[in-house]
Amino acid sequence: MPHPVRSLPPSGLRALRCVPLKDFLTADPQVRTIDRPVDLRFEVARELLRPPEPPVWFRGQKEGGLVGNLWTSRDRVARYFGVEPRALPDLLLEALEHPIPPEVVPASQATWSAREGPADLTHLPIPYFYPEDAGPYLSAAVFSATWKGKRNLSFHRIWARGPTGGPVRLVPRHLDRMVREARKENTELPVSVVLGGPLEFLLSAAVSTDYATDEMEIASALCRKRLGRPLRVVELANGTRVPAEAEIVFEGRFTLQDEQEGPFLDILGTYDAVREGPVLELTKRRSVEDPILPVIVGGAQEHFILMGLPREPMILRAVRAVVPGTKAVRLTEGGAAWLHGVVSIEKRRDGDGRNAIMAALSGHASMKRVIVVDHDIDIFDDREVEWALATRFQADKGLLTVPHAVGSSLDPSASTDGLTCKWGLDATLPMKTDRRPFTKGRLPPPD
Repeated sequence: MPHPVRSLPPSGLRALRCVPLKDFLTADPQVRTIDRPVDLRFEVARELLRPPEPPVWFRGQKEGGLVGNLWTSRDRVARYFGVEPRALPDLLLEALEHPIPPEVVPASQATWSAREGPADLTHLPIPYFYPEDAGPYLSAAVFSATWKGKRNLSFHRIWARGPTGGPVRLVPRHLDRMVREARKENTELPVSVVLGGPLEFLLSAAVSTDYATDEMEIASALCRKRLGRPLRVVELANGTRVPAEAEIVFEGRFTLQDEQEGPFLDILGTYDAVREGPVLELTKRRSVEDPILPVIVGGAQEHFILMGLPREPMILRAVRAVVPGTKAVRLTEGGAAWLHGVVSIEKRRDGDGRNAIMAALSGHASMKRVIVVDHDIDIFDDREVEWALATRFQADKGLLTVPHAVGSSLDPSASTDGLTCKWGLDATLPMKTDRRPFTKGRLPPPD
């Protein structure tokens, strides 16, 4: 039978600290607990994918167990920050445009200072999610790196092929650039790996921004928005910074060696190809007592939230730059919160819809299709969006295609050289249109 989902009061989730996870999970009545040991080979994924996908705490495993589905809905994230779900892209955009420095504190004030020892991944209950995955993976790892004055946070999966690490999937962004630049000097890049950090830290690690930006300052701005203070961080001996609140912190380095990584089931629900990836060597581990390992099932709802939601502020900023009346943006679940999007605008002139299409595609380079609708359409309701297409869109007038464009490396339909055809659908009404034939009838409110 489906697990009965209780609820905290509207302000309750905001009042909880994310870390230690044990306290957070114990206080949250939505959490489903499994006290028996489960098979780490596929059973963890099966339990996390059971409707209605509440947070699941596997307490019968090593250490303090593992947890998944922590952030599976916009509503849950919004309640944490005390805002409406549709306001989340604006909240992230504000933090991105107004970052603040974190507060550096000594390691003695960190939650993860309770235990210290050499790195050994065999002590953690690392799952094997899908049958064709290369092996067990750390799927919720956030890397912190520093190279010649530049700092970076980013999510990357780790194939736990041995007790101290394995190959890592890097896409050609900032951490990959740091690894390559360090290797030009025959240097191993020092990194830290954080498991179980606060939500502000997780979202900031997935934001796409320029190389000069320190994502920790975005996390700090989000923390101040929620708690009235900056994010507290610790600077480790290797020069990297990590949040003072986390379950587990590893120190390590990227070696000079590459090895084959994958396959692994990614956000589209398909297996990512086998590629060469740099080998991570972990050296030191620190943690809370009985740490709980967070995991993310590839291609599931939490993956959509933590990977897709942080890209929406970039789309919002890009579209607002050309269409000031942009109201909201959303990467849709049907497009795996990555390839398909919807934008709501208040038109001020004809042509705004087409400009919004081009800007949205530039704001998120992996997006393949975007639908632009009028501001009276609720873009968080898929039926509303399809209704707009059914009643306000004509392909010979509103369809824009961009052939031979660089798209997502995850898209299996793209050509072998990574090119795809992007397309936009302008489902907005022309400015001088009589809107009455395009407006749904509404009942008056009751007396």
